[in-house]
Amino acid sequence: MKFSANSVWESKDKYDVAVIGAGHAGCEAALACARLGFKTLVFTVSVDSIALMPCNPNIGGTSKGHLVREVDALGGEMGKVIDRTFIQSKMLNRSKGPAVHSLRAQADKACYSRTMRQVLENQENLEIKQTEVVNILTEDIETPGAEKKKKVIGVQIYSGGIYRCQAVILCTGTYLKSRCIYGDVSMNTGPNGLQAANYLTDCLKELGIKMYRFKTGTPARIDKNTVDFSKMEEQTGDERIVPFSFTTDPESIQKEQVSCWLTYTNEKTHEIIRQNLDRSPLFSGMIEGTGPRYCPSIEDKVVKFADKNRHQVFIEPEGLETNEMYIGGMSSSLPEDVQYAMYRTVPGLENVRIVRNAYAIEYDCIDARQLWPTLEFKKIDGLFSGGQFNGSSGYEEAAAQGLIAGINAARKLQEKEPLVLDRSEAYIGVLIDDLVTKESHEPYRMMTSRAEYRLLLRQDNADQRLTEKGYEVGLITEERYQRLLYKEKLIEEEIERLKKVHVGTEKKVQEILQKYNSTPLNSGISLAELVRRPELSYECLEEIDKDRPEFPNDLKEEVWEQVNINIKYEGYISRQKKQVEQFKKLENKKIPANIDYDSIKSLRIEALQKLKEYRPVSIGQASRISGVSPADISVLLVYMEQYRNRE
Repeated sequence: MKFSANSVWESKDKYDVAVIGAGHAGCEAALACARLGFKTLVFTVSVDSIALMPCNPNIGGTSKGHLVREVDALGGEMGKVIDRTFIQSKMLNRSKGPAVHSLRAQADKACYSRTMRQVLENQENLEIKQTEVVNILTEDIETPGAEKKKKVIGVQIYSGGIYRCQAVILCTGTYLKSRCIYGDVSMNTGPNGLQAANYLTDCLKELGIKMYRFKTGTPARIDKNTVDFSKMEEQTGDERIVPFSFTTDPESIQKEQVSCWLTYTNEKTHEIIRQNLDRSPLFSGMIEGTGPRYCPSIEDKVVKFADKNRHQVFIEPEGLETNEMYIGGMSSSLPEDVQYAMYRTVPGLENVRIVRNAYAIEYDCIDARQLWPTLEFKKIDGLFSGGQFNGSSGYEEAAAQGLIAGINAARKLQEKEPLVLDRSEAYIGVLIDDLVTKESHEPYRMMTSRAEYRLLLRQDNADQRLTEKGYEVGLITEERYQRLLYKEKLIEEEIERLKKVHVGTEKKVQEILQKYNSTPLNSGISLAELVRRPELSYECLEEIDKDRPEFPNDLKEEVWEQVNINIKYEGYISRQKKQVEQFKKLENKKIPANIDYDSIKSLRIEALQKLKEYRPVSIGQASRISGVSPADISVLLVYMEQYRNRE
C-alpha cells in the first residue's frame, strides 16, 4: 500500500532521534537516548498502547528473567516498573542449579502500561506523539567501493508532516500490516484491536530491506466470575519476594499476592479441536506467517503431540481492578463457537464466559541478518532496529534489543565506540548474536540452552557483569556504581575469610551437620569447604560462624547469595572462564570492514557467498554462520595474517 500525502509540511522542531513504536523495545530505546542527552521523539499509533502487554500478563520466566535483570543492570527501566506493578512473583527452577534460576512476575497489565507511560512522559528530552509513521527519509552518501549507502535524515507521518532527525530506531512490534484472525474472521488491526501500521512496509522494501511475515497468537480472556476455582490447583507466589531491579529495596515489595490456577485439557478438548481443524486458519492456509515453535497454539499442540492426553492450562489474573483472566497454554485461532466448546471442556471452565476471543496475529518483520551487532542496518546509516520487528518474540527480548539499539544510536551521535555485548558477557549478547548471525524462519525466543556460558551468565550476577558497562555508557549513576563496587568488595572479602576460618569436631558443629544430613567431621575443616557440600549452604552455617560480619540490610541477601554460589561452584566457574578465554581469542580477531572476499581464492563458494552477505565483524561471528566451515575459517585466518603484513 503506497502512501501518498495530500500535503507535505515540515515540523519546525528538530530532533536527534526518532523512535517508531512505544512497546517494550520502543520505551527502552527512547528512554536510553533521552537519558543520554539527545532530544528524542517517540511515535505510537496509540498512546494507550505504550508498554502494552497484548498477550501474557507477566514479565520474566525461564531465561527471560535473565534478560530483565541485564536490562536493569545496564540502566533500563523494565525491572523497575514490574517491581512497582507485580501482583505475584515467583523464582522458577529453584530445585535446579543457579544458572537456570529465573524470576517471573505476574503483572497488573493496565498498571504496568500506565506506570511506564508516566516514566516516558516525565523524562527530560523525550516527547510522545500519537500518529502513524509512513516513510523513513534518507539521502545517498558516498562510501568507498561500488556499493551505495544511504543515511537517515528524518521521518514522515500520515498527515504529511516531516520530522528531521539524525537517527531512527524501528520498534514496530507486531503492528506492520498486522492482521488478527480467528476462524474465517480476519481484521486488519494491530493487537487488542488497535490500529495497524499499513504504510511503512512499502517504504522499507523500497530501501532494500528484506521482510518476513511472522505470526503469533494469544488465548481468550475470560470472566473471573464464571470460573470454578475449586476444580483447579492453586499456584501461589514466593513467600519471600525477590525484586527484578538491583535498585529496588527487597523490603519495599513484600506484600500480599494474588493466586494463579492450574488445570488441564483432556481428550474431550482434543477431540473438539481435531474435529474442527478444517475451520482453523492455521491449517486451512488462511494464515501465511510462520508462528513461534516454542509457544504453539492449542491446535498445534494437539496435532504435534498426539500422544499427550492432556496439556497444562494456567488461569492468570490480568490485574487487580479487572475480572479478566488469561488462559495460559491455550492460544488459538479457531472460530468463536469452537473456542467456547473447547474451553468449556476444561475442568473449572464448564460455564466460562469469554470477554475477548483468542486470535492469531500476522505482521511484517525483517530478516535481522541485515543488521550489524549494534542493531544498525548495514546499508542505511543511522537506521536502527529492535524488538519483535527483528524477528524475535517476547516482551523481554524486545526490551533488551530496544535498550541496545537506543544506546548505540546515542553513541553514534556521540561519535563513540558502540556497545556490543558478546555471547560470554550476557544473554543479551547471545540473543543479538543469534538474530544477526543465524537464519531464522520463525519468531526467536530466548532460552537458557542457547547460552554456552550460562553458569557465568546467571540472573543473580547481572549487575556484576554489566553495571560497569552501563556506567561507562552514562545510564548508571555514580552512586549506583559505587554501591556495586562496595558489594563486590564485601563478597570477595567474605569468600577469603571463609577459606581461612576453620571449625573442629565440637558438639555444635556436629549437631548442625546432623540436622542437614551431612557427614560428621573427624578433624578440622574450613567453612568454605563445608559450604561446598551440596546439602549445606552459607546461610545454614550461620550458627557456627561466630565472626560472620554484619552486612548492610539492603545488600545482605545479595552478598549471601553470591558468596554461596561462588564457593559452591568455584571449580565449574573456573573451567567456564577458561572456555571464555578461548572464545574471546576468536571474537577479538576483527575482520577489516573493507575486506575483499572475492580475492580469497581458497574459500568454498557457499562460504564466499555467506561471508559477503553477512559481513561478519570478527572471526568468532564468521565461525557461527551456517555454511562457513572450520576449513573456511582457517583460510580466512591465513588471509588476514597476510593482509596485516601487507598493511
